[in-house]
Amino acid sequence: MFNLWLELSLSLRIALLGLLGLVGGAFANYAIYCWAWFPRPISPWARKPADASPRTFKDYLPVFGWLSLRREASIHGNGFWVRPLLIELSMAIAIPLLYCFETQWGGLLPEAARVPTFLDGPVIISWGHRIFLGHCVLFVLMVASTFIDFDEQTIPDLITIPGTLFALLLGSISYWGFLPVSVPVGESPMSLETATFNAPWFPADSKWWTSTGLLTGLAIWSGWCFALADRRLILRRGIAKAIGFFCAALVRHPSWKVLLGMWIIGCIGIAIVFDLGGVHWHGLLTALIGLAVGGGVVWAIRIVASWAMRREAMGFGDVTLMAMIGAFIGWQGAVIAFFLAPFAAIAIVIVQFIVTREPAIPFGPYLCAGTVLSIYFWDDIANGWLLPNVFFLGSFLLWLSIAMLGLMAVMLFISRMVRTMLG
Repeated sequence: MFNLWLELSLSLRIALLGLLGLVGGAFANYAIYCWAWFPRPISPWARKPADASPRTFKDYLPVFGWLSLRREASIHGNGFWVRPLLIELSMAIAIPLLYCFETQWGGLLPEAARVPTFLDGPVIISWGHRIFLGHCVLFVLMVASTFIDFDEQTIPDLITIPGTLFALLLGSISYWGFLPVSVPVGESPMSLETATFNAPWFPADSKWWTSTGLLTGLAIWSGWCFALADRRLILRRGIAKAIGFFCAALVRHPSWKVLLGMWIIGCIGIAIVFDLGGVHWHGLLTALIGLAVGGGVVWAIRIVASWAMRREAMGFGDVTLMAMIGAFIGWQGAVIAFFLAPFAAIAIVIVQFIVTREPAIPFGPYLCAGTVLSIYFWDDIANGWLLPNVFFLGSFLLWLSIAMLGLMAVMLFISRMVRTMLG
């Protein structure tokens, strides 16, 4: 199948990917208008309003369907069809561009490697297409998450949970779906490696292929499943009552059986992939550690900021979103995306506040924008800044991160106290 794809002309591949982008945009719109907490009945997949004319097959087609649904403007408001139409058209352009960037132009590679003799090699061609496959799915899921978060300031688990599971499955097939990095090797200028769970400026420790690695993978999986459960800790009546209420709440929510089944199946799957070893275990553990770092960073900041500000500083949907992103692009990409997100947000936030005066800003869209920037500027940031500093700082980087988290808590606490005194 892959060879048949490569035998097609580039122009035909781009045309087919444009159609795929339309379908991906249509799926994103379906998720936006059907998977939100408060679905809007403006899409062809929603129940038809009583005073609307019967819907036809044409209404379900990408782009043309929204042009046809303009007839319902008197019901939903003028221009209701513009945003979903633009989403589908944008995806029809973005997916082919992403394909060219990652497979034809070598945009993820160091500049010295962006030459035809290197790009046309079978290993690079296969690597680029595997990366594109994962990123194509990730982009569709991020588009859906972005606009639901803009509309409702929430991100449904119905997007992030299946997305994370798909990323873990993709990683377990092989680690060749993760981003490339250049590693100095002796006298040679560079050697391309995959950005897996190690730095990867030094070899992965052999312990990750022993029971230590298996237990680490199971612990991350268990922590993620537990994080998805209904968790409420109320300490007003003592520790014993709090633990009892906490356990009762876990099984009271109807989703606990699904989560339990998912946890058991996941543990079995992780054990099987560990037994297979090689690139399969290497890739799965990379995705799991990306999940842990991506979701863990946002979760830690959410806990600390909420404690310091005495109000929810960030929704848990942002945690599951960043966990999904980390599972797709690894911990290195997740860290870069998180730190680029505020820069991606500045202009949009200022305009949104001026227009709407809304102080509550959803962070999910900017995490997605940061992810796009981290992929586009991957070589400059990862090879030029992140990985050399990881190599130089070593384990000190963890303690520095903890210190920065504590400093943020102190600053937010002081800020809240000052506002309280002044207000």
